[in-house]
Amino acid sequence: MTEYQEQAIRAIEAQQEKVKERSPQWMVGEQLKDICRMEPRSAELIAQDLQVEAMGIVEAEKKIRAFADAHKTGNFSCVTPVEADRILREFYGLPIAGETAREAAPAQAGDNVLRLEDFF
Repeated sequence: MTEYQEQAIRAIEAQQEKVKERSPQWMVGEQLKDICRMEPRSAELIAQDLQVEAMGIVEAEKKIRAFADAHKTGNFSCVTPVEADRILREFYGLPIAGETAREAAPAQAGDNVLRLEDFF
């Protein structure tokens, strides 16, 4: 795990200590920790954003709740994991899921590779 991943997870856990365990805000923290563990570049952005009070897990949860409220069916509202992921990525300015993995992946055999011998 990178330094930024560890830093982001510590910051998330510090904010989670201020809310009730398993509350919507706490669960936002869990989802952010999952992103941090899988995406070092996103962890760096999250670590920086969490230093700003307006970018905390409580504020992020408000964005998800607003989406749920806008998509109510009667007294029921729901946000799918994919929708919550999209909302969090927009809120924190993170790349689309999987984008960072493709960027970091090494070239595979058969990829567009320039070989000097092709020019001889």
